[in-house]
Amino acid sequence: MQVKLFVAAALALSSCTFRSSPSNDQVFVSNEATGSVSIVDGATGEVEGQLTTGPRPRGMAFSPDGKTFYVAASNANRIEAWGVASHKLLRYYGSGSDPERFAVSPDGKTIYIANEDHSAVSFLDLASGRITHEVAVGPEPEGVGVSPDGKLVVATSETANLAHFIDATTGKLLDSVPVGSRPRFVMFLNGGRTVWVSSEQRGTISVFDAATHRIVHTIDLNQDFDIPEPVQAIEMRATHDQKRIFVAMGRSNRVAELDPQTYAVVRWFPTGERTWGIGLSPDETRLYAASGLSGTMTIVDLVRNKVERTVTLGGRPWGALAALR
Repeated sequence: MQVKLFVAAALALSSCTFRSSPSNDQVFVSNEATGSVSIVDGATGEVEGQLTTGPRPRGMAFSPDGKTFYVAASNANRIEAWGVASHKLLRYYGSGSDPERFAVSPDGKTIYIANEDHSAVSFLDLASGRITHEVAVGPEPEGVGVSPDGKLVVATSETANLAHFIDATTGKLLDSVPVGSRPRFVMFLNGGRTVWVSSEQRGTISVFDAATHRIVHTIDLNQDFDIPEPVQAIEMRATHDQKRIFVAMGRSNRVAELDPQTYAVVRWFPTGERTWGIGLSPDETRLYAASGLSGTMTIVDLVRNKVERTVTLGGRPWGALAALR
């Protein structure tokens, strides 16, 4: 069934056209072309500053206490730690070759890193700054996630089209399961009982039982979209109550919202070109979508379910994370 829900958009308008009051949240947007992270006001879209990072910053994540955000500087082979409030660089960590995405353990002690050109997942101990394990996986690992109890790591190999299940304590590779072509992102739901893995080229999401490593459902976005652009599935985000799931659709130039109970597409929002990364505001009233080919970030009002504005950043925006000031 083709999704026919229309979401009013203001894609042609710049952020300066609006006069919204400043928000209490700030959005960090990594830009792989400019070697920087933009700081954007979550409500007005005003660009408030730039943090200069190592070359090609891509994946980002917060520490569990929300005081630090980490960014993978892929071409510098390092993870950078920045203060959320201070906007100051706190520390560099050697990450192994070509880090792309990564996940922070629930206790904040370890970062699990997908080393894209090295076919490995590295375990980085934050206290010592040392790599403690290097787990061989399929070519070009990208997505990586860790279970809420910190016991299981799942990584994806976009060339081998596999989801790898790894013991977080020992670094032992437990299983490798075929998924749709070019898997991109890993998300644990239902208290860690299920794992969602998105596949870019196939436009599908494989839903796993985390305990058995078996696929229990496959969400096929092609069934809901009859569009001229390729139907893709990249980064995913869930609200805290897990009643709303959002999927960045890459070159589909959209973000889809899914019902996690029925797996159906509820609605979609138009974005810029090649939407790679998405983030939610701390109060979950807005969604931010980074679009690399158009050099923009789209701000979506999730209360009225409409696009508020588009912020022009230039370069190639890659990921978006939002935090309270």
